[in-house]
Formats: sequence, structure tokens, C-alpha cells
Amino acid sequence: MGLLPHRYPFALVDRVIEHESGKRAVAIKNVTINEPQFQGHFPERPLMPGVLIVEAMAQVGGLIVTQMPDLPKGLFVFAGIDGVRFRRPVVPGDQLKISCELLSLKRKRFGKVLAEATVEDQLVCSGTLMFSLVD
Repeated sequence: MGLLPHRYPFALVDRVIEHESGKRAVAIKNVTINEPQFQGHFPERPLMPGVLIVEAMAQVGGLIVTQMPDLPKGLFVFAGIDGVRFRRPVVPGDQLKISCELLSLKRKRFGKVLAEATVEDQLVCSGTLMFSLVD
């Protein structure tokens, strides 16, 4: 809770398992049936929406930049999403393991990360995410 500004129902990182300041982060998201999106997506066949998988990856990517001591404090938000691909559905009971690696940081305001999400070592989503510091 102290690492990211997100709160329920949008806090999508349950536990950070690895962190190299300014380089990479790995975290876990436990997908459970009691999450609000599953009431409507889809009642007969619950699937984690792709946008929430990408958001979870972005939150892990945000851990990299928000924990860098030489960056200005503020809110980093999405600035772009490139090459995101979904490989298989994510369902309640799955544990997402999300890995992000910092690719670049420009003017201490713009960051780019390579993100991957896996379930049981099987790739479910990957892509490049961009961030920008909001004044």
C-alpha cells in the first residue's frame, strides 16, 4: 500500500517478490472470483479483462520509477501502450506473475518498460508500456 497510489478496487498488485531499484520489478496478482469485474465479465464464464491485465502490468512498471530516489515525486500515468498481445485467458484461481524491466527514462519524466505476465510459467500477455509524470 505504501508503494503505489492505487486503492481498492483498482489496486492490482498483491505482493512484490523482486525489485532492483531503477531496473526491474516482479510482482504477483492473485485473481479471485470475488473481484467486482467478474460480476459482469462474464457471469457464465469469468475472464479477467485484458485492460486490467495491462493495468496490473503498468502498476508493476510503476514500482520501478516510483522507487527511484533521484526522480521527482508525483503521479506517473500511462503515456502509451505498444505491441501488447494476449496469449491466453486469465481466470479466477490464476496467479499472475508480472515482470517489468525499465527500457528507458528520459528527462526524469518519461519512462518505458517491457512488461510480461505469466500464469504457471506460461506467457499470457506482453508489451511495452510508457509512462509520463503528471504535474
